[in-house]
Amino acid sequence: MLSKNKSSDSLTKSKVTECVWKKAFSSSTEWPDKEEFLDVIYWMRQAIGIALGLCWGILPLKGFIGLLLFVIVNAAVIYFYVNNFQSVDEEEFGGMWEITKEGFMTSFAGFLVTWIIMYTGLHGSNIL
Repeated sequence: MLSKNKSSDSLTKSKVTECVWKKAFSSSTEWPDKEEFLDVIYWMRQAIGIALGLCWGILPLKGFIGLLLFVIVNAAVIYFYVNNFQSVDEEEFGGMWEITKEGFMTSFAGFLVTWIIMYTGLHGSNIL
């Protein structure tokens, strides 16, 4: 009986996750559960951080320029996603600043690790 409940719970969770992803990629979706929308923002930031880390590592970007470009691109993508694609009222989520902060530091950490590994791997012989 316990195994039936576990499999039923995992099936329900996978359906909920699938529904959240459909809502995330559909324009002007209603978000009755605010946590779901903030989770989408969080995971979107993680993907953006890793993608930008790969790009910045392939392009030999260094220093403050790379950091500043990351902050600008990351914030701009989230801003346009929230305001233009989803058209949500940011006041429902605590204002644009709260949405902008959601997952930023973990995204920044993932970006730095990816950027450093890619840059060192591709352009490391120039460092020493």
